[in-house]
Amino acid sequence: MSDGERGPGRDQEHAVAAYLLRHADFLIRHPQVLAQLQIPHDSAGAISLIERQVTVLREQLAQERGRLQHLVARARAYEELSNRLHALTVQLIMANDLQHAQAAIEATLCEQFRAEAVALKLFPVDAEQRAADPLVQAFIGFVDRDRCLCGPLDPAQTAALFETAPEPIRSAALVPIRGHEQTGVLAIGSSDPDRFSADMGTDLLERLGAITSAKLTDLAHRPSLAGTTATVGQDLPPASAAAAGGERPG
Repeated sequence: MSDGERGPGRDQEHAVAAYLLRHADFLIRHPQVLAQLQIPHDSAGAISLIERQVTVLREQLAQERGRLQHLVARARAYEELSNRLHALTVQLIMANDLQHAQAAIEATLCEQFRAEAVALKLFPVDAEQRAADPLVQAFIGFVDRDRCLCGPLDPAQTAALFETAPEPIRSAALVPIRGHEQTGVLAIGSSDPDRFSADMGTDLLERLGAITSAKLTDLAHRPSLAGTTATVGQDLPPASAAAAGGERPG
């Protein structure tokens, strides 16, 4: 026997063969192993129908495994985003004024959701006030919208939302904010033109909008917030100002 026949590979083959002989039901107990084995059929140079069927089934199995891995990856990503949204919800619940609510939104979206720019703009509900507000006019097609809008913005919208952004914003997600006293937009911007697109899913974004709307509606009962147009990072009256006249900040 040559040295090549006595090498580790040959010894391993003998060990595998001996194991299978001792455990004749191994392939029955592990059909996934059988599915991967290459067992040719002696058909005088032709491919048998059975062999062709097995090949097709293996290809289909590989495709289904790829789809399953993709679905699992998406499910994990969705779960991670849901956890981050939950963390933001908890922070908003604890916020007792608009400044803290805005700070929680900005910090979470920038740190946890990797946003490069965040802006929160609130619009008056009154039609006359809207007509006189140039900010509202820049978003006239978005005001009172129920669904999120994702993709590139026009120059006027970009300037109104992200004029202080460190990098040019090339795509954004606009999340509608709806309250009893005000409507508005929560804008999340990115310098990547493909980060936000018109065909992307917006389920989590709309949940974020509903949570933010509920919190701002709760805070809107403070007299100091009436008629305010706000943006994240803007200096606003302290919450204590709302307590003047005996009302206690909630």
